[in-house]
Amino acid sequence: GSTAGRRARRSDARCAAREVRMAAASAGDAAATAVAAAQKVEREAVHGLRVNEKGGIWVPQRARPRRNRKTSGMRDMCAENVVTPANLIYPLFVHTKADNEPIPSMPGCERHSVESVLREVAQAHALGVRNVIPFPKIPEELKTNSADECYNPNGLVPRVISAIKDKFPDMLVWTDVALDPYSDQGHDGMVSSDTVRGDDGKFARVMNDETVEQLCRQAVCQARAGADVVAPSDMMDGRVGAIRDALDAHGFTDVSIVSYTAKYASAYYGPFRDALDSAPRETSLAPRNKKTYQMNPANSREALIEAQLDIAEGADMLMVKPGLPYLDIVKLLADASHLPIAAYHVSGEYAMMKAAAERGWIDERDTVLETLLCFKRAGASAILTYYAKQAAQWMNE
Repeated sequence: GSTAGRRARRSDARCAAREVRMAAASAGDAAATAVAAAQKVEREAVHGLRVNEKGGIWVPQRARPRRNRKTSGMRDMCAENVVTPANLIYPLFVHTKADNEPIPSMPGCERHSVESVLREVAQAHALGVRNVIPFPKIPEELKTNSADECYNPNGLVPRVISAIKDKFPDMLVWTDVALDPYSDQGHDGMVSSDTVRGDDGKFARVMNDETVEQLCRQAVCQARAGADVVAPSDMMDGRVGAIRDALDAHGFTDVSIVSYTAKYASAYYGPFRDALDSAPRETSLAPRNKKTYQMNPANSREALIEAQLDIAEGADMLMVKPGLPYLDIVKLLADASHLPIAAYHVSGEYAMMKAAAERGWIDERDTVLETLLCFKRAGASAILTYYAKQAAQWMNE
């Protein structure tokens, strides 16, 4: 009885397997039938299209822009803009410590020692980058409202400039001209001791002319150390002309001025201020932001006023900051001026790209190179970017 039962069960299993195979075959037949039916759908004639002599479809259009995009060689030949390492300016954060410190909000960037700066410059130089700009983190005990440390000939920035020029004489050293790294108020200028005519009547003023005097001393100090380009980023009125006169009076007629012509009061600067601890202080009467001297993000025509003034005062190049959200301003100034235009790919833009790349949301290499090309296409000849060294490596591949 048990043997017969086992045989019956095996028979049932074989039957079940056969039924499964038959069902699968039936489903396959149904799918094949559906495909065949779809293939039999009648294709209606499309109005306006013709058949060429080879029997193929022909769109009767003589001009076909895609012909200039058909191969990589053709695309390269027809490219209207090309970015090379020579277009890049490499910003480096430097401090007085012997060891480097990572900057959490700017992955891949560090506060460098002077020796580390020289190593970075050597690597960038070998890749074809010929412009570098140091940004200093100044010890708190050296910061004052008047920011006198900014023109100390033995200070951090003059020492870095001299070290770079001694080792790499063909490297162009740019410098930032502004008081905020040296200010105990966290502002680009000196802050008044009262609130008379201050913003909303609650805050002190950032004093214009007194600041310009300090900026002139700072620029001359940097030129003496060997700076090739001074770049006032403070947005004080009249500072370009005053700095030009100060440099010329001291014999530095060949030192260039790249003016931060259109520097906006932007939310994209956060990581940079983390790197230098240069954000406005909230423990004094100092304004809580920089809106009384940096430009309103709502305005574009105002940039033309700033450009006209800077050109008349002797600027050699005009800079727009931030970069990506302000490509319209880059284009506006490029169209309105015969001077070269620079764009600053700022820390917030850099941090967003890094964050997206770390999560696998974007291809970092392709996105960065496209971004730099967009700056060039908009009219920028010079691009200040924290990606300078990495981008140069990619360009050289």
